[in-house]
Amino acid sequence: MINGNLKASYAADERILDNPYRRGFVFGAAALAAALPFVANDYIILVAAQMGIMLIAVIGLNVVIGYTGLLSLGHAAFIAIGAYAVPLLHRLFAAWGLPEGVMPLLAIPLAVAVAALVGLVVGLPSLRVKGLYLAVATLSANFIVIFLIELDAMAPFTGGFNGINTPEANILGWRLDSQREMFALIAGLGFATILLVQNLFRTRVGRAFIAIRERDYSAEVLGISLLRYKLLSFAVSAACCGLAGALFAYFYARILPEQFELALSLQLVAALIVGGMGRTMGPVFGVVIIVMVPELLKYSFGAIAGGSADVAALRAPVQEIVFGALIILFLMFEPLGIAQIVDRWLRSLNRWPFARG
Repeated sequence: MINGNLKASYAADERILDNPYRRGFVFGAAALAAALPFVANDYIILVAAQMGIMLIAVIGLNVVIGYTGLLSLGHAAFIAIGAYAVPLLHRLFAAWGLPEGVMPLLAIPLAVAVAALVGLVVGLPSLRVKGLYLAVATLSANFIVIFLIELDAMAPFTGGFNGINTPEANILGWRLDSQREMFALIAGLGFATILLVQNLFRTRVGRAFIAIRERDYSAEVLGISLLRYKLLSFAVSAACCGLAGALFAYFYARILPEQFELALSLQLVAALIVGGMGRTMGPVFGVVIIVMVPELLKYSFGAIAGGSADVAALRAPVQEIVFGALIILFLMFEPLGIAQIVDRWLRSLNRWPFARG
């Protein structure tokens, strides 16, 4: 039972940031993101932009796994679709003679829409299977998308194994040709995605997702259409990943099919488990951990190796071991992830000095 948090009106009861500690935490994170392009070096901006892109994808994964309870291991495919849609749409717009400054304003929504449509198709097995069987079905979708991208017949469009060059983002004359400018766009869309998804679960649709997660048969008895809401969950989730893919394409000068294989899907799932499934801030905490672990290992092995290639070669397997250990430890000892730990700490602060725990 949560004590020490008086709510004297409906507006206070509906407020998401319902105590000063949560407000300070969120506003502090927003201020840090706003100040980062002005105070951080290029490498920190690069890592922060990678976090922002992955965060948007993990938010989408949280919709289908954390809130709807449908296990998916193929969300890297939706990121690939969003990423490859951007250069293809730019080619099409150029053939139509559209101004360069409006192309991203059209390409990003269309890439999101294409990913959402594919998400509807991939979500069809969820009507018949669940659990491990659904995970295998979505995993196969990942393999199919990568196979199609690498297919020789698709090489004129996707570049095949060699990948494809991506265009620079030019929004109404504002050319985002530096990592700092792209980070500003990524951070803004990241915060917008968090707010939109959070408010989605305060609506009838979001409550239907949660009802399906708790017990889909009971939800159907209550009049919730499993066909409609399961497919809608996959569509919303895929749309977020498509947005992440579109930003991925604008951030990097070239994209390759190997960047969107199974390892990326597993990283997204690992970030969600570590951060906390079904929690608003879970993807944020999880992405920070999953992105920072390789960076810390790179620094540690660089200090230990001293230029030794043999020691440096151990970094990749050690990274996989650390990811696996994090997943096991959190599933065993804190299934609700870091978000639950932080929430428990904030509640303790809110009740101090009258209650603990």
